[in-house]
Amino acid sequence: MLLKNLTTFDDKRIHFGFSLGVNTLDFDFTHFTLIGDNPKFDAENLEVIDGKTIYADEKIRADISTLTPGFTVGIVTNLRLAESFDLRFLPGMSFSERKLVYNIPILDVNPGSKEYYSIKSTFLDFPLLLKYKSRKMNNQRPYLIAGGACRIDISKTGQEDLVRLKPFSTYLEAGVGWDSYLQFFRLSTELKFSFGMDNVLDVGPKSTQYQVYSNAFSRLSSNMFIFSFHFE
Repeated sequence: MLLKNLTTFDDKRIHFGFSLGVNTLDFDFTHFTLIGDNPKFDAENLEVIDGKTIYADEKIRADISTLTPGFTVGIVTNLRLAESFDLRFLPGMSFSERKLVYNIPILDVNPGSKEYYSIKSTFLDFPLLLKYKSRKMNNQRPYLIAGGACRIDISKTGQEDLVRLKPFSTYLEAGVGWDSYLQFFRLSTELKFSFGMDNVLDVGPKSTQYQVYSNAFSRLSSNMFIFSFHFE
């Protein structure tokens, strides 16, 4: 006969824990069809990239070269609302990186690789989620989560950055998970998608940088994929 663990765990009004996970961060790009469609494009002072003059009819495109794994750590605060519903607040930090590649050579006044442009971010995360749990099956319980989050990028972003991002952003989040009730704690394995709602593209860099790399976009929004282990 299977021994049932933590039989009164879900009866607690409130409980705490911690979370460890890996993440990948992506951009949802909205490009100007032609660089000249951007009102900021200066047709009187054309930029020359690696010997090529950038005219108004150029199509400048960017993409993520490869998804780079990052790290997420957080604190779990769980409030029981009903038999099948919990409210969860999981403040924490995420460390992530995005590598941008363009269809033109990358010329950056900052040192580093010119094969791609790296954007490193350190986020303060503030997700608030509703958790719907199925009936407990022995020591297992699948669940769904949905809600919202805000993130603040506290990494240094200066005027010299080739592509500047706003520090504050909001997200819609949804995911699935699986609760495993062990002898002394509950382990939750969770897969969550976070969809950015804001345009995080900030004003362009200083005149010491080429403007075309930032001017290629009308909008940038962030998306995050997080695979977590919650210990409660």
